[in-house]
Amino acid sequence: MILIIIIAKVEPMPNRLRASFGALGLIWMLSGCASAGGAQPAVELTSRPERTEAAPDSEPRPGILVMAHGGGAEWNGRVEDAVRPLRDRIPVSLALGMANPETMQAALDALADEGVNTVAVVRLFVSGASFLHSTEYLLGLRPDPPERAMVGHRMVSGTELDPLATGSRILLEMEGLGGSGEAARILVDRAATAGVTPAESGVLLLAHGMGDEGEDRRVIRSMEDAALALRDGGYAEVHVGTLREDWASAREEAEERMKALVAGMGERHRHVLVIPYRVSGFGPYADVLEGLEYVATEGFLPHPLITDWIAAKAAARFCATGLVSALGPCTPAAGGRAPSPVRARPGNPEPAPRQLSTRR
Repeated sequence: MILIIIIAKVEPMPNRLRASFGALGLIWMLSGCASAGGAQPAVELTSRPERTEAAPDSEPRPGILVMAHGGGAEWNGRVEDAVRPLRDRIPVSLALGMANPETMQAALDALADEGVNTVAVVRLFVSGASFLHSTEYLLGLRPDPPERAMVGHRMVSGTELDPLATGSRILLEMEGLGGSGEAARILVDRAATAGVTPAESGVLLLAHGMGDEGEDRRVIRSMEDAALALRDGGYAEVHVGTLREDWASAREEAEERMKALVAGMGERHRHVLVIPYRVSGFGPYADVLEGLEYVATEGFLPHPLITDWIAAKAAARFCATGLVSALGPCTPAAGGRAPSPVRARPGNPEPAPRQLSTRR
């Protein structure tokens, strides 16, 4: 009998493959004991490609991966419309879903096919905390998987995730859209085009909200710049709030509070504006506020300032590494509050509101 010993370097394996290799190893040893000296069949195993970093001396070729929640055809189309103008200047790929590993991998692959090796990841979420842990783990920026993660609309254990395969350098933007100057200016535009007189109108900025109390408070604080800009614009009363949409125990109380705010402003003012502090659409607010009279506006999309925000965030990531991209020169970021709002012009005819419910 000839004994052959093979010594090989073992590379780390993705979580889902470890159990498979262990079981196959046990089967191989048992079959070897049962038929010592006999020829053994070859076993071929496949896995995702190894994650390799771009060579340090390779020329940086920048691109942008935009992450967004995703929704119906109209919702997704609005995000696509926002990123389309950037594609004339730099490769851009879109990953819809709540840090969905499938769409993120496809987006990274698409950028690699265009020769990109340095990727600025811009997350078009209101809160920078949204899906952050999952995103960092999938992009290989932290070693520990999240406790839970969303894959599509399915909640899974974080141990089911594997880091994505990419050879690109990843530059992750940590901030969300909320609290930005662009967000405040967009909502001021929404109010200005709603066809109401500011001095006779109350305003509610209403956001999705977060489950964690601390994170939810941060979302509310991020809304205050927009609220201040509206107050400076002469609106009689401006409130901010979150609905805590995905957390039943907190949502019930939040719904009652938001309904009371809208009803109260309706008693005090001629008009009540409800402006969704969300990327696109009006969310579930029509159902929540049923029976109350208010004028509803769009959220952040569609608006050209979203394109500007994505470009600015990506450019800042590139500039932080000393890389000048086609997005423009590296300049210090502008600080301060949102610019003064464009005040509604008196005498303008009032267009039909997008949505109007009748108080019962």
